[in-house]
Amino acid sequence: MHIPTAIKLHKASKTLELRYGEQRYLLSAEFLRVHSPSAEVQGHGNPVLQYGKQQVALTGLEPAGNYALKLVFDDGHDSGLYSWDYLHQLATHQDELWQDYLQRLNAAGRSRDPDESAVRLML
Repeated sequence: MHIPTAIKLHKASKTLELRYGEQRYLLSAEFLRVHSPSAEVQGHGNPVLQYGKQQVALTGLEPAGNYALKLVFDDGHDSGLYSWDYLHQLATHQDELWQDYLQRLNAAGRSRDPDESAVRLML
């Protein structure tokens, strides 16, 4: 189990800082939200693409026993329990996971911007 040695929520920059010894990782609220381990996002084995989450923020975090964090987002999402190992996986594979997310978003014709509609009008 990869348990962080320090956890800090940076509300102004909308990031979660995780430290593992000397290693420091900053995970954006958007990244954490679109990779939520919740059933709503993971879709019981068939992941549901999250979009329009560019402005989402973390409003809080709570320990879930000795094995996870419950993250609370300002869009009302709070049902994902981020295990220590899952948080470590997100931190250490952040670049690849983000690129994969952006590719899936593009392929679906969706946007990170919550104000941008997926429907484009032809004039």
